[in-house]
Amino acid sequence: MQARLVSSSALAEGVNHFVFEAVGVDRLDFTPGQFVSLQAEIEGKQITRAYSLASAPTGGNGFELCLNLVEGGRLSPRLFALRPGEQIEMSAPLGTFVLRDPARASILIATGTGITPFRSFLRAYLPNGAPEFTLLFGVRHESNILYRAEFETLQQAHSQFRFWPTLSRPGSGWGGRAGHVQAHLEAAIGRRRDIDFYLCGLKQMVDGVRSALKEMGFDRKQIRYEKYD
Repeated sequence: MQARLVSSSALAEGVNHFVFEAVGVDRLDFTPGQFVSLQAEIEGKQITRAYSLASAPTGGNGFELCLNLVEGGRLSPRLFALRPGEQIEMSAPLGTFVLRDPARASILIATGTGITPFRSFLRAYLPNGAPEFTLLFGVRHESNILYRAEFETLQQAHSQFRFWPTLSRPGSGWGGRAGHVQAHLEAAIGRRRDIDFYLCGLKQMVDGVRSALKEMGFDRKQIRYEKYD
């Protein structure tokens, strides 16, 4: 299967939002939280990378990705160099990092582009009567809060959604949460224990949050995660 680039735009330094369409199919079905793999031949080798889908299913063949330009990376420079209309090989959507069924109140914890599958969650489920969601999003600087305006709009429109951006290197004008996401877990949880957790981001964050949740007495079955280096 081929993916054709429709558009790309910068979200932050070194991070782009990509809009693709699957070529030759009228409908691309997937579950929010899944990923597609993109593949290209680079320097004589087939390079494949998996990327979480940033969009909700639309009933059409379009999909969106949020990608870092990796310094010294093999595939990301090729993707950032794509022009609208150009194509790249892709797989069908796969993956099990999806919302439990039945869904219940959940805390979504992300760092960096780990926000991607949660954008898919929120766009798909909030308009359809989703349970309570808290999105705890850790980045270094205020300029790194990806999709900030979109999440703030969702928070205003849906009373069951809380958006908690957290900066590890806040500027002097920042009046929000600061530090690492682990420092805000207890505030996000409150007294509830009948909740689920979804973690996506750097290995250090995911491992740290999992350890903290286990110390609080949460069962590992309540914790789903994806991590990367």
